[in-house]
Order: sequence, then C-alpha cells, then structure tokens
Amino acid sequence: MPLAAIDVAAAPLRALAWLGRQGTRAIAALVVVGIALPPLGEVLRPYVAEAIFLLLCISFMRVDTAALREHVRRPGIVLAASLWTMIAVPALIGLGCLAAGLDKSSPDLFLALMLQAVASPMMAAPALAALMGLDSTLALITLVAGTALVPLTAPLFAWLFFGSALTLSPLALGLKLALMLAGSLGVAMTIRKLFGIVAIRRARDPIDGINIIVLMVFVSAVMGTIAGDFWADPLRVAGVALLSFAIFFALTGATMLVFRRLSPERALALGLLVSQRNMGLMVAATAGALPELTWLYFAMSQFPIYLSPQLLKPVVGRLGAIDENFRQPRTPG
Repeated sequence: MPLAAIDVAAAPLRALAWLGRQGTRAIAALVVVGIALPPLGEVLRPYVAEAIFLLLCISFMRVDTAALREHVRRPGIVLAASLWTMIAVPALIGLGCLAAGLDKSSPDLFLALMLQAVASPMMAAPALAALMGLDSTLALITLVAGTALVPLTAPLFAWLFFGSALTLSPLALGLKLALMLAGSLGVAMTIRKLFGIVAIRRARDPIDGINIIVLMVFVSAVMGTIAGDFWADPLRVAGVALLSFAIFFALTGATMLVFRRLSPERALALGLLVSQRNMGLMVAATAGALPELTWLYFAMSQFPIYLSPQLLKPVVGRLGAIDENFRQPRTPG
C-alpha cells in the first residue's frame, strides 16, 4: 500500500487519539455544544439507548479484572457501600419525596429524582475520583456490585414508588436493564478476548476519543432543550439547577458521614460515586419516553457531575492533609 494511502487511513486514528487526550476539556466542550446546538439534540435523542450501550461496552472492556480480584479484601466495606448506594439512598430519597408531597405536587420531578436514585453509579465515577487524586479502588468495586444489583433493585423501587408515573412496568424495566448490562458485558468480554487487554490499554487515547464522541449523543440529547427552557422560564431552570447541585452535595456529604470511619479520602471517593448516578442507563431502559421536566432535571444534573473535579479540588487538598494524620500511628500516652 502506498505511504500516502497509509497516512490517510491513519488520520482518523490520530484524530481520535488527539480528541481522547483532551479529557475533561472535551467533556466540557460537549456540554457547551449540547446547549448551543438544540437541533443536534433533537436529531440524536432517538439514539440515546444505543449510545449508552456503547458507553457501557467501553467501560466494561477497560475494567481491570485482576485489580478487582486483588483488591476485594474487605467484603464488609464493599457490601455496606453497595447496600447504601443501591438500597438506602433510593429508599431515603423516595420517602423524603413522599413526605414532601412531591409525588402529588410535581410528579414529573418526582419521577426524575427517583430515576436518579435507583440508578447505579456512573461507570466514569472511579475515573473521576482518580483524576482528583483519590483512591478509586473501593469506588470501582462498589460500582461493579451496584451495577450487578440494579436490575433487581430498580424494579423493586419502581414498584414501591413510581406507581403509574412510569409507562414501563417494573418487571420490564428490570428485564431491559439486565439485558442491556449482560449484552454490553458480553460484547466487552468478546473484544477483550479478540484483542487482549494489553492492546486495549495501548489504544487508550483513540478509545477515549470514541468514548467522547459517543458521549456527545447523550449530552446533546439531554442538553438540547436547556437554552429554550431557560428563555421560556429562567426561574424554573435556575430552580432545577439549584436542586440538582443540592442533591449532588447532599449525597456526597451524607455518604462521607456514613463512612466517616474510613479515611477521609476514601469516604470522599465513595461520596462521589454515590452522587454520580448513571441516569443515562435509566433513560435507555425507558427508551427516552420521559416527561419534559424529567429531561430538564437530567440535563441540569450533569453540571455538578462534570464540574465536581474543579468544585471539590480545594476539599481534596485539605482532606489529603487530614488523611496523612489519619494514617499515622498513634503514640501511647
């Protein structure tokens, strides 16, 4: 093959690698593009389920199974963290919403909060924790456990709290989640078997580039209506944004309080995991058949997720100093 032809064939790979190296800057740019180009969101919204499936495939494909086996040495902590994120959190949010009468006063917002609560943690949450300099091992193990539990817990809470607010039956919801997770895991394991984990790690930058392109489908779909919603009712959009930030920090803080006996940095890593829910998975499971206010909340809740590395950077620095004192042995006397 002529050198010119080889260079042309390699150009897309280099472009993907360049995009992958942009990291959080590229993700921030996606948010801007999603808000600035509402027609793009309308075009891409029907493909959200397929995009989430591909994102799950990429995430499962890159999981270091050897590291998981090596680090599962404290099953008690993993079990407690999994029960907290998949049972306690949705139960507390659901009961709180019912006590506040949100199911009657704003059923669409109630649906949004409950879909957020029953979702498993984001597949990218351990990576964001690592990006902030936190120990992401426990977060990764809890993520895997929570993802395995979600086909069982999501239908249970759908039956308890959603009632007629969700057009998809709890059994159908659980079946769709199980099929989506099992299918993406099967595809990921097939790719690992064909190419090997070494080749996958070597192609990290191009794979990151593909990840960002696929993520654009979800971000554009949920962000596409923000500009129009803001001009139509700026107070409502501002209120939903404040609520999304409040939920994010409340979940982070509550998780750190529950797991305060761990080192502060590990508690914060779990807090980030619990507050970053995989709402895209729930959108895919419901085929995007959600009310407009539910979509708005999902869109606004992306801001605290993607801004958290910058927002919590000073906290991480202070916790690092505390963590050093936490690890130092106490001298008697």
